[in-house]
Amino acid sequence: MSTKTNVPYRLEFAVEVPGTPEQVWQAIATAKGMSAWFLPTEMEEREGGALHFTMGPEMGSDGQVTGWDPPRRIVYEEDWAALMGQDPDALSPLTSEFLVEAQSGGTCLVRVTSSGFGTGAAWESEFWDDMGTSWMPFFDNLRLYLAHFPGQEATQLEVTASHAGDPEVLWSALHDALGLGDEGATVEVRDATGTVERVGQRQALVRLTAPVPGMLSVFAHGEGDGKATVGVRAYLFSADAADYVRREEPGWQAWLRELSVPS
Repeated sequence: MSTKTNVPYRLEFAVEVPGTPEQVWQAIATAKGMSAWFLPTEMEEREGGALHFTMGPEMGSDGQVTGWDPPRRIVYEEDWAALMGQDPDALSPLTSEFLVEAQSGGTCLVRVTSSGFGTGAAWESEFWDDMGTSWMPFFDNLRLYLAHFPGQEATQLEVTASHAGDPEVLWSALHDALGLGDEGATVEVRDATGTVERVGQRQALVRLTAPVPGMLSVFAHGEGDGKATVGVRAYLFSADAADYVRREEPGWQAWLRELSVPS
């Protein structure tokens, strides 16, 4: 017997980004574009096409493109129940719609709506409360990508480490250890040079200029049970980016594990 899903959830926001509608479409509706500011993405670029976001080792989200009107509108559905380890009949798909509207001055407004139906369980409202906090920072990545690296393919570096403690305390320790400073500050982060573009809630975004150009996202979030995750995710744009990742990833991993956290 299926569980009736009748509690609506919805998240809506809009971001202004540089570029033509065609450049924005390339970034939000192709596997190469999505992988350059969001998560590693596989996508059949058509209505009805399969979709997969890689979220870490042995973790991901599967979906399908359900709306396709280049360069104006893309809609896709993800299997929300499978993603959260729930009964397949318990939840409707998680639907995301992107609308691209050209603005004067060479920018576009991207309107984003995510919606779904659930049962009203406490974990569902918690998921939706957290969704904006975890998802919206990626749109700072999108803005930065379109401003400095439009159309380019990214090589990703991502490492995380789990620590005991409060995520706010861990974020402060991570922020201070990296010497991130305020927005606009020039920083050196583990032998890489860049500019702090954005400081948000337990996350920051740095535009890297050397030795490899790219974007570096630094973050901390709670896991529950008195633990939290700290991590870095870099999107790198150069011919030697893959060599850089192979060389630097182990060092980043060790550095995050050994991060000194006040007790």
